Amino acid sequence: MVNFNKPDIENFYRTFNIQAFTVSPDEKQVVFSTNLTGKYNLWAMDLPNQYPYPLTFVDQSCHALRYSENGSFIVVGFDHDGDENAQLYALPPAGGELVDLRVAEGERHMNPILSKDGSRLYYTSTKGNEMYLNIYQYDIETGEESLLLEGSEAACFLVNVNEDENSCVYVKQFANTYAPGYVLQDGQSYSLTPETDDQFTVGEGVFVERDYFFVTTFGEDFSYLAKFNLDTLNFTKVLAIEKEEIETVRYDKNSQSLYLLASKGVNDYLYRYELETGHYKKVELPATVVQGLTVAKSGNIYLLAGSAAKPYNIFQNEAGSPEWKQLTNLAVPGVKENALAQPEVLTYASFDGLPIEALFFKPKEEADNGHVILWPHGGPQAAERNNFRAMFQFLVNRGYSIFAPNFRGSTGYGLSFTKMVEGNWGEGPRLDNIAGLEYLYENGIADRDKTLLMGGSFGGYMALLLHGRHPEYFKAVVDIFGPSNLFSFIESVPEHWKPVMNQWVGDPEKDFDKLTEYSPITYLDTMTKPMLIIQGANDPRVVKQESDQIVKVLQDKGRDVKYLVLDDEGHGFSKKSNEILVNRTILEFFDQFVTADTGKVLAE
Repeated sequence: MVNFNKPDIENFYRTFNIQAFTVSPDEKQVVFSTNLTGKYNLWAMDLPNQYPYPLTFVDQSCHALRYSENGSFIVVGFDHDGDENAQLYALPPAGGELVDLRVAEGERHMNPILSKDGSRLYYTSTKGNEMYLNIYQYDIETGEESLLLEGSEAACFLVNVNEDENSCVYVKQFANTYAPGYVLQDGQSYSLTPETDDQFTVGEGVFVERDYFFVTTFGEDFSYLAKFNLDTLNFTKVLAIEKEEIETVRYDKNSQSLYLLASKGVNDYLYRYELETGHYKKVELPATVVQGLTVAKSGNIYLLAGSAAKPYNIFQNEAGSPEWKQLTNLAVPGVKENALAQPEVLTYASFDGLPIEALFFKPKEEADNGHVILWPHGGPQAAERNNFRAMFQFLVNRGYSIFAPNFRGSTGYGLSFTKMVEGNWGEGPRLDNIAGLEYLYENGIADRDKTLLMGGSFGGYMALLLHGRHPEYFKAVVDIFGPSNLFSFIESVPEHWKPVMNQWVGDPEKDFDKLTEYSPITYLDTMTKPMLIIQGANDPRVVKQESDQIVKVLQDKGRDVKYLVLDDEGHGFSKKSNEILVNRTILEFFDQFVTADTGKVLAE
């Protein structure tokens, strides 16, 4: 009999990813950004053939991807080694040379939208207005560009342009939880919602003749579907789904329906809303979390979706059919889906009684090494979802349990819940995480002496803060590009982030004492446990100095701190070789404490 070794880290990290996708108007081609070669490029499939072929060789992350309506070219946005300064290019459907559309060194171009005939490009840019952003119209044929809207007060983002190009919708982002929307027509801006002093959000939307259907939290805690008429300028509430956040709207002209993608906690749900009758019904999904949704002219639906044990793949649903066809087949090489961990959804009461939902991944009994990793998610106004993380699956395969709470500030639980983190980075969320650990200990789910800590971005910040404030809980700590000093973090974020910082994090002058209390760098004396700190050199969100400053002081104090800097990465890992290096390093770092425990038991 042939004996095979347990899957190595490469099995899990040769699990490839799809960032985004677009479908040609005739549905004969699906184009998607994937890292099949270890670096991100555009690939395509000629349907119904599902064999992929490469279109680009730029080896960079994709930030925008749209097919022109006449099918003659594709608009794509690429950054450079994680700097997030996306430049816009045109690409022929067969691939080949990228043609510059909007390229400016050091600038960021976002949300490209093409006119129906493909001759004009609308987009948002830092160009000329780094803090508040501008919205431009660019004539691809003549090369002429005009300024449609100069941002002021807050960063302005283009959301949609109607077919006649006489109306466009944009939002002003004063905060992640305060983003009112406006329609610009005939040189005049009109609010999509009635006037109010309350904070709310406006999200995605679609034009249906002279009505604009969009998602908002205006007057409500959970986002719902609303309508604005371009002629009467009237606002109407259309549809709310109890305790669910409607986030995405797509229009199907054939059936005169809207497809609505909603989230509730860790899972997503899809609905079809009939415009004529006002009736809606649930559409069964092939996965638990949806990252992309397209409705073709034929009425066919395309999804980029995945689950905890299934990486993101592209699915097709033919109009009128109850079945989904999986077009791509990304999976963990050498590991069956039923061998991967499915999380349990836990709910516990925090220090003040607030219910907190969490995911708990547990290894098979024979593999369990008894150690639990607390994973505070990034954002913080985001959430840990029921989707695939190669890091989680590999660590669980190696015997670790993972506890991932959706602490206050997480999305998917209502606007008021999401707002709880604003100006409160270092108090409520921190205590929610500690309450979660106590819940595990009290219910025999985890061992108080076998707890590890790891997080990225805000989760990295939280890992540092928990280490400094509660070192007795943890054996070792991993920080992946987390802010260490809220004062320097506020100062160094991208310029168009700065208008939201006072509400989101705090005012450096008015909130000096609070920001000092909430900054991990305040607690260096109590950061005594072994640490691994990981940083991308090109990170524009949490700059390298955030990690440098804490590593230097801790190493000067003689602490056990390992520092891994990736010279060609930003706020994440776009290159497979770096992803493998990082996660092998994390495994080796954590394994030494499990091995030490095992050795101690044997000695006793």
